[in-house]
Amino acid sequence: VFLLLLVTSTVEDKSSPCSKFQERRFWSAVKLLSNVVLWDGIVQEEKVRDLALSKLLNRYLLLNIINTPLGPDNIEKCKKVVACLPERWFQDLKSGSTLPELVNFCQHLLQ
Repeated sequence: VFLLLLVTSTVEDKSSPCSKFQERRFWSAVKLLSNVVLWDGIVQEEKVRDLALSKLLNRYLLLNIINTPLGPDNIEKCKKVVACLPERWFQDLKSGSTLPELVNFCQHLLQ
């Protein structure tokens, strides 16, 4: 996964080559996330969660999401990430709580 850290003005211009490249990289990383979580139930859950949430979501995807201006694009990115997460990971959680690896993502969603 290779995502650039760009200046906000560069990202806001959706026609710029840098912005287009960053978008393609983001969606490739989301596809990778969805493929990684497919291993849930085959490989140990903690290994899949570590790779999907700690290594991929928190290290790469969340930076892009946070730097995307609030609006429809940001909401779509968040929805796609949430759609990748297996419901099974949330079954034993108390109401109003989340996985420790998702705290930062949840804080962004609350904004």
